[in-house]
Amino acid sequence: MSTPSPHGRSRIAALAVALAAASTLTLTACDDGSGGSSSSSVTPSAPDTASFSGNAASALESVKASVRAQASERAASASAAASSFEASVSAETERANKAARTELAKVDGQGNAMSEVTMTGKPRSETGGLLAVVVTITNKTDKTASYAVQVDFLDASGKVVETRYVGAEDLKPGEKVQPVAISRKPAEPALTPRLTKAQRY
Repeated sequence: MSTPSPHGRSRIAALAVALAAASTLTLTACDDGSGGSSSSSVTPSAPDTASFSGNAASALESVKASVRAQASERAASASAAASSFEASVSAETERANKAARTELAKVDGQGNAMSEVTMTGKPRSETGGLLAVVVTITNKTDKTASYAVQVDFLDASGKVVETRYVGAEDLKPGEKVQPVAISRKPAEPALTPRLTKAQRY
């Protein structure tokens, strides 16, 4: 057997390198065990830059804008709920409340019916976030009577920052009604309701 010349050996080596390179780039089909064959591609795809919205700073601004929009929607929803709650007060009730204010303007001191009136808080979840109290008026006399009630809302220092009036007319003996006194002040700072006057007339 003759020994290849140096030139021949170089050609053989080059051929071997070419075959090895080709084998690494060629994918062969393999049996998937079901009689068929499957193939896969290893060619990476470039990222879809069309979906990029810009740099990190602009993305952060987008998130901030979204948060502000959501907060605005919540505030608008709460305002609508509060307006709806206030609108539920009937015109007749509003008229009685005005009459109560007029009557209490004549009264010195706390009035003659403090023992016939009590107050309980109403959950803000039911009032659209407004501060509201249920004023329970019970005619404890043996005659038909009307009532006027003054509710003051005080800040942390005890200062009266708002006054509301509620009333009930022509209650029969033993009859009870529950008008609602609603503060129109913001939720903060927190206010405390106080039963200030109650007059039977």
